[in-house]
Amino acid sequence: MKKFRKLSSLLMVLGLTVASITGCAGNTKTSVNSGAETPVTKEDKKAEAPEAIVLKVWSPEEEQQVTAEMCELFKANHPEYDITFEYAVMSVQDSIDNIKKDAEVAADVFAFPSGGIPELVEAGLILPITVDADAIKAAHGEGAIKGVTLNDQLYAVPQSPNSWFMYYDKSLYTEEDVTSLEKMLAKDLGEGIKNFSCDIDNSWYMSAFFYANGGTLYGENGDDPTQCSWNDEKGVKAAEYLIDLSKNPKYIDDQDGLAGSLIRERKLAALCSGTWAAADVKAALGDDYAAVKLPTINIDGTDYQLRNFADFRAVGVNSATKAPKAAQQLAAWLGGEECQLLRFEKINSTAPTVKALLENPEVASNAAVLALSTQTNFSIPNPSTSQLAQYWTPAGAFGAGIINGDIKKDNAKTNLDKMVESFLSKLVTE
Repeated sequence: MKKFRKLSSLLMVLGLTVASITGCAGNTKTSVNSGAETPVTKEDKKAEAPEAIVLKVWSPEEEQQVTAEMCELFKANHPEYDITFEYAVMSVQDSIDNIKKDAEVAADVFAFPSGGIPELVEAGLILPITVDADAIKAAHGEGAIKGVTLNDQLYAVPQSPNSWFMYYDKSLYTEEDVTSLEKMLAKDLGEGIKNFSCDIDNSWYMSAFFYANGGTLYGENGDDPTQCSWNDEKGVKAAEYLIDLSKNPKYIDDQDGLAGSLIRERKLAALCSGTWAAADVKAALGDDYAAVKLPTINIDGTDYQLRNFADFRAVGVNSATKAPKAAQQLAAWLGGEECQLLRFEKINSTAPTVKALLENPEVASNAAVLALSTQTNFSIPNPSTSQLAQYWTPAGAFGAGIINGDIKKDNAKTNLDKMVESFLSKLVTE
């Protein structure tokens, strides 16, 4: 009997051992590595199998190499994805038209002008940016974020601004002088030297004076095709300022490249332009070359910052993408601090929108890039309504009327009324 009990006990122990081994078999397996057995859990197996995705990326021909470099860095930073990148050449300006042709074969991630957001949203072709949206908003300048936002929804990641600022001659102006247009115009710079040049009959430049005095174009948010305040009391004051400026003998209007010619002859102290003019202005001024945000103007005893139009190169995500989270993460990366610095270094000193980069020594040492990035903090994003097409010609004509003397203070209000009426006139579509 004792032998039987001992045998039964032994069988029970062996049975429990086998049951234990069998029970665990469904949850673990063993792998042999240098003779040692290591348990591999389901979690380990999942980690070993990253999600396989394909991301098609559009960028201009001259940016193919740097785009691939930035994407490979993204891939290295995201081991949770097994990414196959497909690169295709597409200019920033043509991307919207091409995604409209066939969204299913278009890029997952693409660069485009931020002014096209309303068109893409209306067509349902762009995916809202919801992944890490708060971090994106915190990293970029306020103006840049406004430029890629519609109806309080973020639709893209800003990558670089497109706007203008002021170049000046350091031998003629101090850093304090260029903070105020009144201070600049008050200086006597010598015979034959003009103090300041802008392009009043160019609607892109003229707008800065109306925006400075609180004017709104197509409503407070630029999305109301029925509203414009440029012919109210503040608008009249802005027009009168422009009339006075045009008559000031220290001012010269920049028509047909006149400002560029005068700066090369050292007969002009300051002009308004963008980064495209940096090389020429720097060659003309040498060690006296400088650039800065736009100055303030004084209306009725109060200083107002000149606030110009700003459009932004942005990175968006195709609403038809098969990998929405990864595509949004890639867009944030391509528009983020590391990639903006890389673009600055490799693509003709591209201006950043990330606030932290304004303090970067490399960026800060580039006067034009720093001036543009700083000015965009005061800029107004291009209105988001298609009614903007009705703005450019009448605004330019109003500025031309000021320059040629047809528009005076006694008829400014009448001409402003006509101009605004044209802004709000019904769009003619074919």
